[in-house]
Amino acid sequence: MTLNLRLNAVSLHTIEGEVRYDFAADLTVLEGPTGAGKTTLLELIKYGFAAGEARLAAVATEAVNDVAIDVSLGDERFLITRSLDAKKSKNVRIVDLRTGERLPDHSVGEGEPNFNGFLMEWLGLPDGIRAAAQKNRSSRPGNRITFGDIFKYVYVPQYAINRDIADSRDGYYDPKRKAVFELLFKLTDPEILAMQSSVNVLNGKIDAEAANLDAVLAFLRDSNTSSREEVQQALEEAVAEQESAREELTSLREELDPVIDRQTQVYRDLLTDAERALAEARAAVQDLARERDEISLEQRRVKADYARLERMRDAGARLANIEFSVCPRCMQSLKNRPVTGDQCRLCLQPDPVSPEQAADTYEIRQLELQLDEMDTQLEATGQQLEKAQQAVADRDSLVRNLTATLEERTSQRITPRLQAFSDASDRMATARTRQENFEAALHQWDRVADIEREVENLRSEQERLKSALSTRKAALAAHKASVLARIEEEFRTTVNDLQIATVESVGFDKENYLPLVNGKVFTKTLMSGGGSMTATQIAYWTSLMTVARETDTRYPSLLVIDGPRLALNTATETCAAIYRRLIKGVNEAPGAVQIIVSDNELPDTYQGDFARIKFDYAHPTVSTIRHPGEGRVEVIASADE
Repeated sequence: MTLNLRLNAVSLHTIEGEVRYDFAADLTVLEGPTGAGKTTLLELIKYGFAAGEARLAAVATEAVNDVAIDVSLGDERFLITRSLDAKKSKNVRIVDLRTGERLPDHSVGEGEPNFNGFLMEWLGLPDGIRAAAQKNRSSRPGNRITFGDIFKYVYVPQYAINRDIADSRDGYYDPKRKAVFELLFKLTDPEILAMQSSVNVLNGKIDAEAANLDAVLAFLRDSNTSSREEVQQALEEAVAEQESAREELTSLREELDPVIDRQTQVYRDLLTDAERALAEARAAVQDLARERDEISLEQRRVKADYARLERMRDAGARLANIEFSVCPRCMQSLKNRPVTGDQCRLCLQPDPVSPEQAADTYEIRQLELQLDEMDTQLEATGQQLEKAQQAVADRDSLVRNLTATLEERTSQRITPRLQAFSDASDRMATARTRQENFEAALHQWDRVADIEREVENLRSEQERLKSALSTRKAALAAHKASVLARIEEEFRTTVNDLQIATVESVGFDKENYLPLVNGKVFTKTLMSGGGSMTATQIAYWTSLMTVARETDTRYPSLLVIDGPRLALNTATETCAAIYRRLIKGVNEAPGAVQIIVSDNELPDTYQGDFARIKFDYAHPTVSTIRHPGEGRVEVIASADE
């Protein structure tokens, strides 16, 4: 039994209004000439499902705002709406048509809730399932299987119908195509694929750990350590050598301690006090020199003020002797005016100050007192500075004498033992270095053991997974053989019914799940004339649909085929046989499957056996937008050529 996936209607919300197409029949044919927009409608349906990258025509990107898909999923019915705006296209709006409830918007990308997860859940599959390569020694977990991969078994596009089956020509896609086929026909399950993915990941981990092991062993060979036992023995010898040197150093220190007698200690104390006193004397010299400089600077400033007042006094004396003969304001003569001896010649007021009295001013007396005081301070500071400098010289001499005395007292007692102390220190340092090197080598040997255990654990886990994988595959082996045999039988019968001219023998490749035509896999077969490859594809897809309908599968009940007659040209007999097969597929179990076909023209004898939606250049798919005319649009099929 297939899973119910049925397209009920598609609505296009364009800039000029809404266009709606209903698909109530089990078989619906979109009929019209090339360029009328049939493929545009199918690619918009693919876009609405977010089932991979859709090939959108210019009229879609320029004139269509949203595509809304009325779809039945199992027992549920939803309206799925997706905007063609680049910013809005990341989210899909979903309405439950049975309850009328608006569900949360689902993300087309990695956001939550995820639209791909929504569709995969309907298929009964986890969202994160991966298709790992089962051949070769792959270390990759495999690519994630999405609804877009499932949709390749629903939609056969026009640009692939005459050359490819579900991207089977792309070698890199082969593991995913096979995994999807097996999942749809229940020839495998998500647990088996997850175990296969884990086996591949373990391959990578085992290879990485083996490379680490080789690198560590190469390091150990370069360090001339052939075994862990040799490293352990050398380490013990280095530890013993280090301990011996440490004991010798301890003995030398004990011998040196009595050398430092009481008199020597007194000299050391005196030297310490003398050095401290010398430092204090030098600090005092610096302070006194700074104070002397500050007094000299202030003295120069006061002398400058004194000189300024002297110049003012001299200027006043000179001006006092000037006798005005003319008034400086009105320029009238002053010579004829009577003036007494104690009056000012100019203003005739009493002249209370004489030049002799102005000379003995208060400011000058204050400055003279300051200068006298500064001379006294400068002389006292100079005397203190001389004493401090003498103290520095005396204490420096004392420090030199005490240092020489200490060196003379200790040289004869300590010097002979210094060489022995140095030798013991060198031995200890050398032994410590050797110990560190051997400890590093020993750590590497420990790492070798850890890596070997890890590799063994990984291989054990991998063998356990492989055993479980074989067991689960063996349990499905009979079911797999039965399903594939039925597909092959149905495919052979269908091809015979279609009477494809260039086909001499057919079969079904049970490894690649592809048709065998004339002894070769479909993708390697060169079939010419009469649309033989197209007819073979129709036989393949309808055979899968028939077997899926009669078997317990996850296979979707919807099949969309674009442009079968485009490659058939004048092969009217083959074309008629194809439509007989399509009608048979839907009539055998009414309502169980749905087939939608897009074609240029139909056989005359079958015009009344299925629903038809006709298009032409006057009535294109996006009917709200005027069609530019025949030959004036770039058809989608040519985008891949």
